[in-house]
Parts: sequence; structure tokens; C-alpha cells
Amino acid sequence: MKHLFFLFVFFLSVCTFAQGPSTISGTVTDNDMETATLPYVNISLQGTNIATTSDENGHYSINVTPGFYTVEFSYMGYLTSVENVTVNPAEEKNLDKKLLADSEVLTEVVIKARVNRQKESALLMEQKNLVEIKQHIGAEEFSKKGVGNAAAAVAKVTGISKEEGSGTMYVRGLGDRYNSTSLNGLPIPSNDTEKKNIDLELFPTDIIQYIGIDKIYSANMFGDFAGGNIDIVSKDFQGRSLFEVEIGSNINSNAVSQSDFQLQEGPSYFGFSNYSLPQNGLSSFGFSNSLNPESTMPIGSSVSVRAGKSFDIGAQSKLSLFATANFDSKFNYREGLNQSVSAQGAKLKSFDQKKFSHNTSAVGMFNAGLNIKPGSKIKYNFLFVNFAEQENDEYRGFIRDIAEENNGLIRRGTYNQTQLYVNQLLGDHKINDRLALNWGTSYNTVKSEMPDRTQNTLRMNTSTNDYVFATNTTSDNHRYFQKLTENEIAASVSAAYKFAKTTDETFKGTFTVGYDGKFKTRDFEAIQFNFKIANNQSTTTVNPYNLDSFFNQSNFDQNHFNINTFNGTLEPQTYSGTQNIHAAFATITYQFSEKFTAVAGLRSEQLLQEVKWKTQLDNIGSKNTFDQNKLLPSIIGKYSLTEKSNLRIAASKTYTLPQFKEKALFVYEDVTEIKVGNPNLYPSDDYNFDLKYEFFPKPDETISLTAFGKYIQNPINEVTLASSTNDISFINTGDAGHAVGLEFEVKKNLLSFGESQNNKISAGLNASYLKTEQKLSSEKVRAETAYNINLTHDKSSFTGASDLLLNADLSFNRTWNNDKSLQMTVAYAYSSDRLYALGSEMKGNLVDQAIGRFDFILKSSLSDKIGLSFSAKNLTDPSVQRVQENNGSPITVLSYKNGIDFSLGINYQF
Repeated sequence: MKHLFFLFVFFLSVCTFAQGPSTISGTVTDNDMETATLPYVNISLQGTNIATTSDENGHYSINVTPGFYTVEFSYMGYLTSVENVTVNPAEEKNLDKKLLADSEVLTEVVIKARVNRQKESALLMEQKNLVEIKQHIGAEEFSKKGVGNAAAAVAKVTGISKEEGSGTMYVRGLGDRYNSTSLNGLPIPSNDTEKKNIDLELFPTDIIQYIGIDKIYSANMFGDFAGGNIDIVSKDFQGRSLFEVEIGSNINSNAVSQSDFQLQEGPSYFGFSNYSLPQNGLSSFGFSNSLNPESTMPIGSSVSVRAGKSFDIGAQSKLSLFATANFDSKFNYREGLNQSVSAQGAKLKSFDQKKFSHNTSAVGMFNAGLNIKPGSKIKYNFLFVNFAEQENDEYRGFIRDIAEENNGLIRRGTYNQTQLYVNQLLGDHKINDRLALNWGTSYNTVKSEMPDRTQNTLRMNTSTNDYVFATNTTSDNHRYFQKLTENEIAASVSAAYKFAKTTDETFKGTFTVGYDGKFKTRDFEAIQFNFKIANNQSTTTVNPYNLDSFFNQSNFDQNHFNINTFNGTLEPQTYSGTQNIHAAFATITYQFSEKFTAVAGLRSEQLLQEVKWKTQLDNIGSKNTFDQNKLLPSIIGKYSLTEKSNLRIAASKTYTLPQFKEKALFVYEDVTEIKVGNPNLYPSDDYNFDLKYEFFPKPDETISLTAFGKYIQNPINEVTLASSTNDISFINTGDAGHAVGLEFEVKKNLLSFGESQNNKISAGLNASYLKTEQKLSSEKVRAETAYNINLTHDKSSFTGASDLLLNADLSFNRTWNNDKSLQMTVAYAYSSDRLYALGSEMKGNLVDQAIGRFDFILKSSLSDKIGLSFSAKNLTDPSVQRVQENNGSPITVLSYKNGIDFSLGINYQF
């Protein structure tokens, strides 16, 4: 019987093969313009895993077995449509489809736009049709350029650069305080005590549909804006079902070259750790974590799981569920010079630094979207991120007054764990043909801890090569704990009313009114336990890699050392911040002619920001309050020169708030520099202007040129203070500054080949040239702050600004047998010199020097289920250098190489 069954299956297969495959194919067009084909429409067979997209000419084709199917067509800006078809054996079923445009067309400014976009060409079409000046980077471009997180993705956008060694972004030369970050249009809190924005490296591209970058201001955005707003749009599942698993491994060439890769003991490999303050306070040695490093194998790993499912509810409703979990681990090592010098070039501290590091991220996301009916949708998003950074640093060399024979050693172990919780509820509702309602609310929490940062300072006896503890100050040997909790509630609601109906049933104008609210609280506390070495132990030799042999309960009981804090108690240093923003806004969008559309907006914001502190610099405690109303106008115009080209113009007024820690009188100590807050810091006012020409030769091609200018009153900069410890603070350094620049971008298909012309060689290039200048006034600084400093120069560029930014990529794409593909990309990124901090008292400015990097990315689909990926990044491994531009010649104060990063991954879709 079994043999008969196999013979039957074989016979059926032969007959089917002989008859040829069955297909469903056709062309998708706009219902109102039959000649306008729609590229990259999502086409799926309901109840199956079969799906495709239309090509750039609107054509599609799906191989199927004979049977009955429900074909679903979905496309942003158009109503989803379904067709029932029966396909016979060997039949080539033709199914053309005309899609009806949704009422919320792309030529309007949508207050909370949450579009589902992944393909590069679809995002370019949206960019072309919107009145706003936006740039996007989506999932398809993430894959092509081999970026693994939001920070790396955004750094590929014209005019944006990333600070080396962090996820901090510079938009048009303006740093963290001038930018803002949102998730699905709603604000998200920062994970860093020193930063306004969350580290974008926390967001893996697995959870991102696309990223939208607004470089111009419109009235529906919060007014604390000058550089840009970066909006991360989370993935929104569109198919019928999905289950995919991906695993990978990565190595850093510097890390694997170390025969003994050492990290501090205690933190877990997965980045989830539980620390607490020492038991029994200052009366015993109650620290549970060892000071001795441990060896590990520096090979990183990654794993991710993605799943999605859609359910039809009745004739019109649909529920879509999507979840993803991701874990990623990376090891790095760097070695090089790290020093601070005086205005005369004399060393204050000069080290050969070795840094061992291990970073992990664990991310979980779930979203549920309910399409109640066409034009009405509710969506819930939950996001959890656990990000851990572990660093083991060794500094060997010169320490003034401690080790002036280049015989000093500082060992520093740092562990930082951040947890982010995001909850969002969003709604879009079409009430009728004229009225639409959009709303959203979120509750977000960030918890960040630096538990038990350790630092020990030693001096070597050069004749015996033995080490003893440095005893100049009690803080030379310490353990430090800090904790930050930030809670943020945000709410947004807007109503858009269309007017000026035309004879063809469209509307020339839209009037929108809305409210935005943001309510943020931050609580920060830190305590440092200083170890004072007894005088009779100052010559006791110690092993730098076995400090537990000295710092233990027995030696504490024998008074070989004692423990104290800045106030002699366990009461921590603290600061807290409150920020409340209520905003009302109104915009009018009007199409004056077939070619010209404009948006005028006005926003009123009531701001309250209060910072309180009690620290070692102010043991009594104090506070600083800013309470003001801001009126922010904006205007945007778009003129369609042709069907494929636009001219855009925009102008606006905004402001820049100082951040909590910048205003709190708190000291954060690094080994070679110290940062201290400035309670006298106050907001800047910003004036922005843009003029842009763009041309779209094909749906996936663009050429654009943008000129922009910014005028900033009372700009804020980081300034090196007059101190022996290289202190840096945040100061309004002058009355005004300006930035002017040009941005150029081109995306072009160089060659198409193959039967369907789907195989391509394409290239992309974007460049930004920027000139910034600000007037500096020492008199202004002395009059407005407690700092009696003399700035070295009377004018400078903005801190963080690079004159030239460049991104280029060349890609080869080949597809065959419908389910096999190969994609190779070579990418290059370059940024010119960037001002890190202003100099004072004849010290030169600190400048990060120009750097460029090459990446190679390869991705291949072996079948419709299996894929491989490989990347080699930072192939030329250039030196990262910072110089102090003293009179005479620049002095290098920081120099190291990051090594080459290799990764290999495989994914399987069930």
C-alpha cells in the first residue's frame, strides 16, 4: 500500500511538472490615473506564507499550485483590496488591480504619520510627495549597508555624523542638546545622565521598519529643536504569518589578538546583573564584587527570533500581531595614548591606555494593530531594552605629583546597565471625508545603574618593579555607585479638517489643531567610597591584579585602610529634574495651484524645568528653575517643477533647553577629564532656514541639493576650565553664532541586467559641507557664571561640527530562480575635523581629527527559507585622534585604533 501511495504521488508530480507551473500575475495601477502604475505594492495570498511585491513598473507574478485563492493588495496611501481567484493547472492567471487612494493622501502633512515602509524606493516616493522636507532610511537600506542599529543607520543619512565610541548623533553639526528622538512619533527618555537623547545603539534594526529624519521644524513637533528630530518607526507586521530565527557570531581583530582578554569579575555575560551598596555601610568592608580581573574568550554572539500573525475579524477588521526578541554580544579592545596637557604642552597626565570592553543588548518588542475599518486603526507597542557596557581600563604612565617617572598605573573597572521600558497606545481615525482624528499616549521608564565602578592608583618602584598605592588624595582609590531613574508620560491629540472641496472630489486645504504634552522626572543619586591608605601601609607592595589581597575585611579590621564618603555618611549626592511641557498648535495646509502647496504653523509651548541638587560642591543643596512661554512660528512651501522634481523652502523659530545634568552642580570624574555642571546655564533661541531641490529620475533614484542656515542666540558649548584637572563645563559662551551649509545626495542605478532587469549595480553618495562660526566672550562668561575664565579665542566653530561629511556605497544585487539572491555592498564614511571642547587660559581647543572607514557587506538568500550574511567593517582601521591646538603645533592627547569587526550570520524562515 505504501508503494502504491508513493507511485501515486510520483505520478501526480510528473503530471503537474509536465503541465507547467500555474501563476497569478498582473499590473497594479492607481484607480484615478490608469496609466500610473504602483511599484512595491504588497501582494499576499491570504491563509498562506506566499507573498511578493510589484516591481518598479507595477508588475508582479506569483507561482502557485492550482486552487482557490484570496489575493490581498496593500499599499501605503491606498485602501487595502482583496480579489478571489481560481487557478487551473498550468494556467497563467492574469489579475490586474486598480487601487483606490485613501482620503489621507501623501500630499498632506499628517500630524502623526506612522507609515509602513521598508523598501528604499517606497520611502523615496513618500519623500517626493510630502510637503515636509524629510529623509528616510528603511529596512531594505539597513540590509544593503549592513547597519545593525539605529545609530549606524542614521549616520548614513546626509549631514548626520556619529560621535566615535557612542550613539550620540550630530545633525548638521549640532550635537545632542540641539536634537530630539521619538519612537512612533512620541518622545522617549534618555538613558544617559549627561545626554538629552537616548543612545540610538540600543535599537537593533530588527525592530525598525524605517527611520524618519526631520531637519526642518514644523508646528506639530516639540520646539526643543535645532538640528533635527529622529523618529524610529517600529515594525508593523503586514503579512499573514511569519516565524524566523537568526543566529550569528562576531569578532574584533584587536580583541582576538589578545592572549589574555581581561574583564572585571561580577557582571553576567548576558548583561543582567544585580548589585547593591556594601553591607553595614562604612563600618566594614561589605563589597561583594572582586577587584581582580578574570580572563574570558572575546568572541561575540547574536540570536534573534521574529514572529507575526494576522487574523481577519469580520468583513472589514483585521488584527496583526508581531513580536521579536534579540540578543547581541560584542567584545572590543583598543590601545593608545590618552593624556591631558597644559597650555605650554606640559604633561598633567599621560598614559598608554588599554581598554577591554564587552557590550550586550537584549531587546524584546511586541505590537498589536487592529484595523477596525478602512481609515481607522488602533495600535499598542511595548518595547524592552537591556543594554550593558563593561569596561576594564589600564592607564600606565605619567601622573603629575604621583608618578613623574612614567611609573604610574591606574586600573579602572566600569559596568553600566540600562533598562528601557516603552508602552505606547496610538490611534488614527477617519471620521468622515473631511475630518480625521489622530491620538497617542505613552508611558516610558529608563533605569540606568553604574554599580561599583572601581578605580585604583598605584606607583611602581622602578628599581624593584614593585607597586605601591598612591596616597596623595583619598579619591585615588575608590569605588563608585550611581543610579538614574527617568519616567516620562507623553500625550498627543490632533484633529484635521479638510476644506475647499474641488469639482473632482478632492480638497485644497486642511486645517489641523492639536495638543502635545510631555511630563518628565529624573532622579539621580551617586555615592563614592574613598579608601584612605594608612601611613604605615604606604610602602606596602601590592599585586595590581590581586588587589583583593589588600582590600579585604581582615586588613580593614587592622586599620590598614579606612573608608569614607564626601559627607562621612551613606547619604548620596543627588540631583532631580522635572520638565513639564504643555503645547497647543495649529497648521493650515493649502494647495494654491496644481504645483504649489504650503503649510503655515504656529505653536505655543508653556515650559517648566526645575533642577534640584545636593552634592559635594553644595552640601546644603539648591535648585534652578526655568519657567517661560515660547511662541514658535513655521512655514513650509513645496513647488512641483515637474512630475519628477520639487523645489522646497522652509523657515522656523525654535529653542534649545539645557539638560538636567548640565545645570546640576555635580562633578563626574573620568581618568583624564572631569565634567561639572553650571547652574547659570540658560536656553538658546534658534532660527532655521532651508532651500531644497530634488529630482527623482526613477522610483528608486534621487538627486537632491539643499542649502540651509541657522542663527543661534546664546549658544551653549563645552569649555575647558582653568584647572589642573582638565575640568570641562557647559556655558553660554557668546551672544550669537551661525551655521550655513550645503547637502548633496544621489542614489542611482548604474546598470540593470538579466531577463527581468532585476539584477542591478547601484551607487549612493551623500555629502555635507558646513561652516559654523560663533563669537566668544570671556566677559559674558564671567558676568553670567561663577567661572573666572579667559577663553583662548574670540570666535570658533560649534562644538561637534564637522565641515565635511561624506557617505558613499556601491552595491551589486543579483536574483535568480525567484528565491535565490546575492547582495554585495562596499560602503565608505568620512568626517572631517570636529571641535570637541573650547580652550581657555591659552589652552588650545580640543579637536577630534578627520576619520574615514570602509565596510564590506555580503548577504545571500540560498532559498526562500535560508539566508546568510557576512560583514567586515572598519577595514582600513584608521587611527582615532584628538589634538589640543596649542600655539606652535597641535599636541595629540588621544590616539587609538578600533580594529576590524567581522560578523557571520544565518537565518531560517519557517
